[in-house]
Amino acid sequence: MTNRKIELLAPARDLACGLAAINHGADAVYIGGPRFSARSAAANSLQDLEKLVAYAHLFRAKVYVALNTVFDDRELARAVALAGQLHGIGVDALIIQDMGLLECELPPIPLHASTQVDNRTAAKVLFLEKVGFQQVVLARELSLPEIRAIRAATTVTLEFFVHGALCVSYSGQCYISEVVAGRSANRGECAQFCRHRYTLRDGRGKILARDRYLLSLKDLDLSARLVDLIDAGIDSFKIEGRLKDVNYVKNVTASYRQALDTIIEADNGLARSSSGRCSFAFVPDPARSFNRGKTEYFLGGKKNTVGAIDSPKSIGNELGRVISVERRFFTLTTGEAVNNGDGLCFFNSSGDLVGIRVNRVEGGRIYPKDPVAMPAGTRIYRNADTAFNSLLARSEQCRTLAVRIELQETVDGLRMLVVDEDGVASETRLKVDKKVARQTGAASLLADKQLKKSGGTIFSVAEIRVGLRPDLFFPAA
Repeated sequence: MTNRKIELLAPARDLACGLAAINHGADAVYIGGPRFSARSAAANSLQDLEKLVAYAHLFRAKVYVALNTVFDDRELARAVALAGQLHGIGVDALIIQDMGLLECELPPIPLHASTQVDNRTAAKVLFLEKVGFQQVVLARELSLPEIRAIRAATTVTLEFFVHGALCVSYSGQCYISEVVAGRSANRGECAQFCRHRYTLRDGRGKILARDRYLLSLKDLDLSARLVDLIDAGIDSFKIEGRLKDVNYVKNVTASYRQALDTIIEADNGLARSSSGRCSFAFVPDPARSFNRGKTEYFLGGKKNTVGAIDSPKSIGNELGRVISVERRFFTLTTGEAVNNGDGLCFFNSSGDLVGIRVNRVEGGRIYPKDPVAMPAGTRIYRNADTAFNSLLARSEQCRTLAVRIELQETVDGLRMLVVDEDGVASETRLKVDKKVARQTGAASLLADKQLKKSGGTIFSVAEIRVGLRPDLFFPAA
């Protein structure tokens, strides 16, 4: 019986983010192409996409390209041509919204139904499966019972967002940006009016809330509900963030890689959908990257708060409370180290979020770059952690493929067999000038030492088997 494959799907703004996602454990990456992406600010050239595809495929990871805007009649031919180019460079699937593409002569490339299609009913998902979609991105607004109902009615691969920004409206059904600014979210140009201030009045004109971010939602965090989602039928676990920076991608991808690996290793019926293993030089913690506070949204029940109405910005983690404020510095009650360059913030008496850049820290005194006025007792948050970000910046090649190497003597030289963790094998034979060794077993020791070296490659040597005569000697190079 084949194990059920679980996919971790990470975002990529550009090639650097895509490579970082693969290196930090993503089974697949989704990224925008040169045009027609629902994130117009995250376009990528075909040359960069080809490089990403080539690297991802080394680990049997996949690359999905978002072609998920709606098109006018003049654009369809260009979209189809682009689909052909993407297929030609080895892209594994297209994420689309416009059903008009189904009537065009697309290349034989898998299609994924974007969340912009508003996939929240079993009937809708079943229709998409019947017309040929191989993977469907479900609406974020679903509950576990609704996901189970969709799973029971379909066999298509189901994808679900588990982390990142939330839209206050159903994806693909929001028109406020188009109406107010002439910038359609369905054309990749959302102006994010849900992150603006609003005043709320009742029917008699009484002000219920003034100048608050009433449409702004917290960020989704379903890291504690992964088992529930697997049991409900989700196959692909998606991280939002095609506009996020590379450190965000590294940190959040690594966190979910570790969480899913723990689940997969405890369940013999599950398997990863790509190869390689990761070893991180940092402790992944999504709370230390951009976040507006976390919510489990419709999986969290009635007590789950979803609004980030105080600020749409990243607040970070609470550090402590202000003890005193002097002309050039302030002191803080905290059990954590504060470092030069850290970004701190607090809410002032008007409810506005105020940022502080730490210039230096001496003897428990925090010297901000600019003077700041705040009373004792003010809660201070850290939304930019320089020490943690430095660790992330240095984290590069942390994913490797394990290989077993066998070296055997032949009549005229040596035979080496290399087998990776998926059973892919490569054999090479080499003629060598064999001599009698002065020291017994020297050749075996030399071979073992040399074969352990894998620096600068994506491989890690898990096992070496050497079968050489004890009295054999040959040069190392």
